[in-house]
Amino acid sequence: MCSELGGFFLKVAQLIGKPDLAPDAWVRKLVTLCDAAPATPFSVVKCVLERELGLESIEDLFEEFHIFPIGSASVAQVHRARLKGMKKDVAVKIQHPGVEGLMMTDIRNLRTFAAFVQKFDVKFDMLSIINELEDQVGLEFDFEQEARSMVRIANSFSTYGQQKRAPILVPRPIPHLVTRQVLVMEFMEGIPILRLGEEMARRGFNPDGAVARLAKSNILKDLTEAYGHMILKDGFFQADPHPGNILINDKGQIALLDYGQVKELSQRLRLDYSRFVIALHEGEPFRIGHCLERMGLVLGEKIETDPAAFLITVSGMFDTTLPPGQTKSIPFGEGSTLEKFSVKNFPKELFFVLRTVHLLRGLSVGMGIPYSCASQWKDLAKDVLCSSASSQGKNTSTCYAGRELSWKKRKNGRTLFAYGA
Repeated sequence: MCSELGGFFLKVAQLIGKPDLAPDAWVRKLVTLCDAAPATPFSVVKCVLERELGLESIEDLFEEFHIFPIGSASVAQVHRARLKGMKKDVAVKIQHPGVEGLMMTDIRNLRTFAAFVQKFDVKFDMLSIINELEDQVGLEFDFEQEARSMVRIANSFSTYGQQKRAPILVPRPIPHLVTRQVLVMEFMEGIPILRLGEEMARRGFNPDGAVARLAKSNILKDLTEAYGHMILKDGFFQADPHPGNILINDKGQIALLDYGQVKELSQRLRLDYSRFVIALHEGEPFRIGHCLERMGLVLGEKIETDPAAFLITVSGMFDTTLPPGQTKSIPFGEGSTLEKFSVKNFPKELFFVLRTVHLLRGLSVGMGIPYSCASQWKDLAKDVLCSSASSQGKNTSTCYAGRELSWKKRKNGRTLFAYGA
């Protein structure tokens, strides 16, 4: 159904088709829509290319051009090709004609539906998320903006230098071959991350054996390191790490594709989220609550009513771990902690951070490698906060505890927060 409806419904399929959220049979079907959605006919693709790039014929520019796309998703499809006089292949991304209007109409309809269910059932601020989706999804249809985002993120990872290999590879656009609807870029070899087990089995490795688990663990570690760098250090990140956008090459390196959906955080939010990561790792509910308050996330109940349930609720939103004994995430199901800690206001600026964490969790469950992104990010978060404090001439010895933040307990056990000078 999602395939036939197209537009934003393909995005919905990507959102729910995660191993930690949907039944295995659903995941196997829905994950194909990440890179095997209905394609635009080549006759139309050829016309779009010639119009956008000012060509008499695509043969004037390309020595080879594969007629069948190597991938097709909700916004565009990608073809493998080779430019004349070049030795390496390129990837050519072409926007599906008419999909922008269809998708924006779908989102407006979704807002109406969200407003209705929020009044009666779902205890979560859905409207803020729909507003953010409308703002961000519209940017996916400007490939010139995507090319700029790609270069910005690639340049950031190039600073890793010779001492340490960058955790991900980022393709670079080909200069002068980018328009609003066409993007020609470096071609990245590799297999989709969720097909890694199949590839290992094909090569004679036990997909569940020790060697395979170590390889999967290292891949997740690199991917999570990359997102820590983008979110906490840069405050600018690729916000769509679904399985179709993550390739693993023969050297075990990660190629992260598709920079149409990116998000930039303000410096204040970036630093506040760094404090939150540390508090979440340390499992201190009242510090976590204070961080959430600073970021604008408002819950319907006080933490004191059930600190343990509060921790489960927040970890379920912002960490990649699942509660003990659970193999699926059921955020709105019966018995969910959101029944107790409803979300009255969710800052839309945080939605794509939330989505990124949930996509990382889906990969973790799908690969059978449990881990905590908060635990992996804690040291980077401390470095980010200390670097910020140092640049302002402040004491760095306790910089990660919060902005001049102290906490103390009353005799009745309640925790109070106070800001210093």
